[in-house]
This record gives sequence, C-alpha cells and structure tokens, in this order.
Amino acid sequence: MKVGIIGGGAAGFFAAIHVAENFPEAEVVILEKSSKVLSKVKVSGGGRCNVCNACTDIDELSKNYPRGGRQLRKIFGIFSTVQTMDWFEKRGVELVVQEDQCVFPKSQNSQTIIDCFRDEVLNKKIKIRLNAEVIGLENSHGIQLRFSFGDSEKFDKVIVTAGGHPKAEKLNWLKQCGHEIILPVPSLFTFNMPDEPVKNLMGIVVENALVSIQSEKLEATGPLLITHWGMSGPAILKLSAFGARLLADKKYDFKVQVNWLNQRNESVIRSYIQDHFLKCGNKQISNCRLSEIPQRLWDYLLEKIGLPSDKNCSQLSEKDKNKLINILSNDSYKVSGKTTFKEEFVTAGGISLNDVSFKSMQSKKVKGLYFAGEILDIDGITGGFNFQAAWSTAFIAAMLKED
Repeated sequence: MKVGIIGGGAAGFFAAIHVAENFPEAEVVILEKSSKVLSKVKVSGGGRCNVCNACTDIDELSKNYPRGGRQLRKIFGIFSTVQTMDWFEKRGVELVVQEDQCVFPKSQNSQTIIDCFRDEVLNKKIKIRLNAEVIGLENSHGIQLRFSFGDSEKFDKVIVTAGGHPKAEKLNWLKQCGHEIILPVPSLFTFNMPDEPVKNLMGIVVENALVSIQSEKLEATGPLLITHWGMSGPAILKLSAFGARLLADKKYDFKVQVNWLNQRNESVIRSYIQDHFLKCGNKQISNCRLSEIPQRLWDYLLEKIGLPSDKNCSQLSEKDKNKLINILSNDSYKVSGKTTFKEEFVTAGGISLNDVSFKSMQSKKVKGLYFAGEILDIDGITGGFNFQAAWSTAFIAAMLKED
C-alpha cells in the first residue's frame, strides 16, 4: 500500500508516523509544497513549542475550540492530551506543565520536538519530498495526485494535512472534488488601536480582565497585555478566536469593552472601592491604586476620567466614585485593524466538517481520502489546543479506516 501525506507540518508528520506504525509494509511519503518541513512547529510558542494543554477533562477541553469542539469530543475519547504527553515522553521527550496548564518540552526548545519527529520518520523509513505542491486530485482505482511541476502520481490512500490557508483559492483543488470550503478568516489576532493613547502604556499586563465586543454577546477573560499597537494577551486572543467571523464581517472596525477588575456586579465594585479608599484616608488617590491595576494604568485611568491625581481619597465625591466605577468596569477602546502572527497564523475555515466522517477522518466525497489538522474548519484558542487537534485528528486518520 502506498500512502501520500500532503503537508509536512505537525499533523502531517504525526499522521505519517502512525500510518507507518499501523501498516509496517506500507510505503509512506510526506509531500511538502515548500522547501522546509515543520516550520510552524519551529516557531510555535515563541520557539519553545506548546505541545498541548494539560486539561484532561474532555468536556472542558472541547470548550477551547470556537469551531470543531463538538466533533473533537468524539476523537478525544480515543486520543487526547493524556495520550499526547505519553506519546512524547515514551520517545524521550521530557515535558513540563506550566501554571497556565500549557505543556512544553523541558528543553524549552521546539527543536526537541522536531528532532523527535525526524528520528521517528528515519526509523520508519518514511520518505519526505520537498517542493512537491499538489494542485489536483483524481479518484479512479486509487488517488492520482497532480503536482505544480507537471508530474502526477498514484496513491492507494491520501491524508491531507496541508494546514490552514488564508486564501480560499488555495483549496480549489479540493473544492473541485466536491468538498465545501468554509471561507478562511484569521483567528487568534491582536487588536490594533492607532488612535488610542493607551498604547503608550505598552508592556503593562492586567492579570484578570474581562473583555467584550460592544453590542455583541461575546466576551473572554484572562490576562490582558497592552502593546505598542493596541491590546493582546490571552483574553484578547480568545476573544478574537471566538469572534473570528463576526470581527471579519465588521472589517476589524469595532469597540472593545474592558472590565479591568473582571467583576460584573457594580455593587460589589462600589463596596470594594469604598472600603479601599476608607483605608487610604488622606492619601492622594494616585498613591492609593487598587492592587489589580498597575500604577501606570491607574494614573492613565484617573487622567482619562478627569480625576486629579493629587486629590485625597477622603475628599472623593459620589460623582468621583461613580466615574471610577464606570471606567474600571466599562472602559471602551476603538479598534481599527488587527495584527496576526505571520509564522503562527491560525485560520477559521477550511474543509467543511459536514464533509468528513469523524469516526475515520475520511472524506464523504472521495473514498480513500482523509483529512487531519488545520485544513479542517477546526481551530482552538492559545494554549496548545491547535496542536492537540492536529495530533488527535492525525491519529484517527492514520488508521485509514473505511466507513
């Protein structure tokens, strides 16, 4: 049996290795369109490679996928984060779990993961062909693949692990086989705020903020980072992932609401502030910030609402307190554009999940054709979830089951 794996990324290598394990006599070939393999693994997690997440509860794990969570639940029952960590550790890759549950190689170097994959590929005699871009597919007594350089080649089975594509036309060759392509849009991006002076506070982190899109039922919580172009951090990235299509429709022109205390109940905030300022007595308000708010941000917020920083806490009027409560719980910023992580881009969109059987990852349109990884309309938030979707779907696809 001859098996072609289209795409030399995380899902491609994982699928190829498992095909070779499941079918030791098979000829397995990884077909990579560029001159490099595993390039996204190399840069992921700032070059450290966030292998997966340590969440082991399948229901909780599935909630981290804006698209595909329901389908992945079935697969996670077979291959989930526990199996991922076990797989790498059995191959000599020591892993560490951070406080935020992100899992990294102990070496803190993505090369450790790349070396693990390369060793497996070498041991299993899996072939790798570079600069082999697939542009067409015919299904007749096997699967005939056409390449951009003019040649074609027949395979018994093919697994497509070509990753996410920002442009839908790159998937035309799969559309021509009858697959529905969900229009790709960026997911996991930061918010640009060219006209907002808050950018001057770049580098400040608020550990637990609540962010939402104005006039929409969409919100996220977590650390928020102020950058020289606007806002980033897990809370913003999560919001961008769950709002990927909505924000694309808005052409990335909208207002983001920030609750700096992650507390919805205004009476709780009021009581908290009054108790706090009571303890501060005659101290100047600039010297009596709330512990959750970094000093530079505190000063900025006071200036934004026109509250003199040298005013004594004991002199604050109810109007002053109301202004403070409002900006702490309902601050607003104009977003005009986004910044995506070029090498680590994640897209919402790709092959419609209705076209794939999640028992086998086989196409419902083309027999013997399978899908795994980000080529599918599946994406997760930051924290190792996108890699986990790649490992899990590749593991199932590599069984080469017929429905």
